[in-house]
Amino acid sequence: MKTASVIKVAVVILITQSIQAQEIKKETTPTDIKYSIENCVNHFESEKATKTKAGYQYWFADKNFTQENTLKMSIVEPGKSTHAPHHHPEEEFFYILEGTAEFFLDGKTVTAGSNTSFYCPPNAEHGISNVGNTDLKYLVIKKDLK
Repeated sequence: MKTASVIKVAVVILITQSIQAQEIKKETTPTDIKYSIENCVNHFESEKATKTKAGYQYWFADKNFTQENTLKMSIVEPGKSTHAPHHHPEEEFFYILEGTAEFFLDGKTVTAGSNTSFYCPPNAEHGISNVGNTDLKYLVIKKDLK
């Protein structure tokens, strides 16, 4: 009898947690956005770019607009990087548009130019820096786990 009561309590807790998780997901999903062709097409506008210590960045789609994926363009000046190697639970893709990048992944590096992609698995230590003589321009695609 006692085991059955414990199981019932555990089931109630699991159901409650599941409902709470669904409510949190609903709260963080941009449901009030009305998507249209006008706001789903984003042309780069330099005046909307954000200055960084290494250059600037432009969000084509950020977590406040999309359901779960983000798309950002970063421009990094020669000899700089956006930040030190780091890790996070989301996977990430980098696509080099222009310039020469050094990609760091779990203690190893590779250098590559335009039309190259780099994949970073979840929780892997990674970083990207400009090792060329011109600006490095790349796209970052990331799933936002909210």
